[in-house]
Amino acid sequence: MATERRLSIDGADQQLLAGVNDSNLTTLARHCDIRVVLRRDEMILSGPEADVDRASPTARRMIRYARLRRPFDAVDVERFLEAPADGDGGSRKSAGARGSDRRSAKQEVALAGARRAIRPKSPGQDKYLAAMRERDIVVGIGPAGTGKTYLAVAAAVEALNRKRIRRIILTRPAVEAGEALGFLPGDIREKVDPYLRPLYDALEDMMPHDRVRRAIEDRVIEVAPLAYMRGRTLSDAFLILDEAQNATTAQMKMFLTRLGLNSKTVITGDKTQIDLPRPEDSGLLEIEEVLRDVVGIDFVYLDDADVVRHRLVKEIIRAYRESER
Repeated sequence: MATERRLSIDGADQQLLAGVNDSNLTTLARHCDIRVVLRRDEMILSGPEADVDRASPTARRMIRYARLRRPFDAVDVERFLEAPADGDGGSRKSAGARGSDRRSAKQEVALAGARRAIRPKSPGQDKYLAAMRERDIVVGIGPAGTGKTYLAVAAAVEALNRKRIRRIILTRPAVEAGEALGFLPGDIREKVDPYLRPLYDALEDMMPHDRVRRAIEDRVIEVAPLAYMRGRTLSDAFLILDEAQNATTAQMKMFLTRLGLNSKTVITGDKTQIDLPRPEDSGLLEIEEVLRDVVGIDFVYLDDADVVRHRLVKEIIRAYRESER
């Protein structure tokens, strides 16, 4: 049976609520198979009663975010649909969801020059960002799209802006992807830059391009292959080792022992994407066992529930996991 539900949007930022080109409303309508329109001070949901019931908690959460002026997009709407939190209810589930919203707001990373405020979009990301603020060494393990690298770079840039550290060191193992580095064209920087491009992308999403360039020229920010870390002591620095599943056990020990005074280290990796000839040689697998009980080191595990890319990425990860089983 068709029904129509009207929700008050009084006090909400209607542009934020609708999204770019009405993408937030379109996403809600498409996933719930209903019609969604904004009219004066109301959001109107119309369609089969069961579908309107399913859409209502997410619609209320969108309105609550818009009233708080908290940015969200179509990807967030999809996430809300998977774990709706009805802000008008008094249930334990709703209260827990509202508590999660407050924690996420507390963990927000505000960066001057960033395209938008950076905040965790899942409980796992919230825990990950909190750990980076509280611990000197954090190991973030999870599949692609869970924000491991992006949030680590955000935490590093925030620490630099607040003058808690003097430099940022971003590094990755340069594992050969079917082509020997020596046969690639260009000088050494041109050979390794493709491996490090995701780190540059994250930086440029949080800082103006000219500032990134100057910081790299002044060595305030250093982006380099893991092999370049050998023999150094890195003090007053925020170190990030990305794609750590491709670091050997010797490289991992070398990297961890570079840590100097007033420094933090974040290690990120995905155990399902080891590109080493012998996967058992992965340093990420080893530190899970060797360092698990060391006080001051925190392991944070993210999973497909924390994926914030296109919704199909989550489905792809689940499909591969089922196939491997």
